[in-house]
Amino acid sequence: MTIGIDEVGRGCWAGPLVVGAVALKTDIVGLTDSKRLSKQERSRLAELIQNNAYVGLGWVSNAEIDDIGLSSALRLAAERATADFPLERTSQIIIDGNQNFLPGVTGVITAVKADLDYPCVSAASIVAKVARDEYMAEQAARYPGFGFERHVGYGTKHHLEALLIHGVTPLHRTSFAPIRKLLEGKL
Repeated sequence: MTIGIDEVGRGCWAGPLVVGAVALKTDIVGLTDSKRLSKQERSRLAELIQNNAYVGLGWVSNAEIDDIGLSSALRLAAERATADFPLERTSQIIIDGNQNFLPGVTGVITAVKADLDYPCVSAASIVAKVARDEYMAEQAARYPGFGFERHVGYGTKHHLEALLIHGVTPLHRTSFAPIRKLLEGKL
């Protein structure tokens, strides 16, 4: 079994970090980097992936990121995503990027742009993005005026404007420089 791993939300100012882990049971047509797909294509493919693969999602909250830092959060999310996989029977784990989130686990390789080259990593990218985007859309109803359903927590002009008007929410990562500066009155 080959497991593909990708993360979403690393650079966000708000919301969780999510790591997807996927081992495909069959070929799925149309898999690619989630950022190259429309929202509708991602949703359709995410459903296909859920029905034709072993899927794990590892969630790390913004508060956990603030407590342990981003590098540790990436490791924790990868551990959570793969917790139900039989890692001892896994032939290979392919992680998108150049950082091994699973040190000590054998058979791990890292590859920049793996979400373009390995279908299992593309699938991990898609399910993680769809899950996180849906979560952030739900949070938009709790925090009106922030536009979380559009920018999903990334640092955009609209997000910054909303922060200046409404202040910091419990979803924000207070350890990230823009939020920290805002809280310190330096923004």
